[in-house]
Amino acid sequence: MKLLGAYYRLAKPGIVYGNVMSAAAGFFLASRGHIDYWLLIALVAGIALVIASACVINNYLDRRIDAKMVRTSQRALVVGSIPVKNALIYALILGVSGFGLLIAYINWLTVAVGIIGYVDYVVVYGIAKRKTAYGTILGSISGSASLVAGYTAVTGSLDLTAWLLFLIMVFWQMAHFHAIALYRLDDYSAAGLPVLPVRKGQQSTRLSIQLYIFGFIILTVLLAGVGKVGYVYLIVMFMVGWLWFLASLKPANDYSLWARHIFKLSLIVLLVFCLLLMLSSYLV
Repeated sequence: MKLLGAYYRLAKPGIVYGNVMSAAAGFFLASRGHIDYWLLIALVAGIALVIASACVINNYLDRRIDAKMVRTSQRALVVGSIPVKNALIYALILGVSGFGLLIAYINWLTVAVGIIGYVDYVVVYGIAKRKTAYGTILGSISGSASLVAGYTAVTGSLDLTAWLLFLIMVFWQMAHFHAIALYRLDDYSAAGLPVLPVRKGQQSTRLSIQLYIFGFIILTVLLAGVGKVGYVYLIVMFMVGWLWFLASLKPANDYSLWARHIFKLSLIVLLVFCLLLMLSSYLV
């Protein structure tokens, strides 16, 4: 049982659940109340397996970095509770199963979105985060893929709404991950990763977070403008986004505490956003 738990954690379940939630949100938004539940099950299972595979590969590639960070120093590939060879086989099985489901039951555009997200997370972001403070921007492509994949699974096209969903997730992620980098600054410094607060300082990172939150608010409002969501979505998302922005304007006497608060709020904002998309067909 302990070993099964180690394999479960190796796939970074928190990331998997977050991506599954956003994929389901995109699916429900595009379905407009006409839900094909078998298609939804295939999408959710496929996305979950693909994301899990990418996370296992990421754990493999980052195992030496993880050993230098307090937060990640006890991961299975760092302490050796799971052999590296087994982890790679595990990732292969997950990836083949996930993409197999997407190929068999979902359209090829969604498969392509999944491939782009996978390669971006494992290769592009994996390299960029070691070399530049702007690696997070490149990594946000993969983090936005699930929401878009959920939408294209129904529509089979990349329309204006799909691109807006993509940009909304990019801006949310930038605020979210810069907040993580700020309150985990000591860990990232110890690992030698050039995240924004390491390269540009805490105040510059705080300003970036504020700008990304403001951009997020504008983009969520624009989504209402394309007619896919109603007034309830518009009012609630504006209020939630504005409260997040106001929280970011509060004095940061302790940057770590300030960033942790912004990070926690980001999770609430994402949850509300996804729930509103899922309920969009039933709200005015």
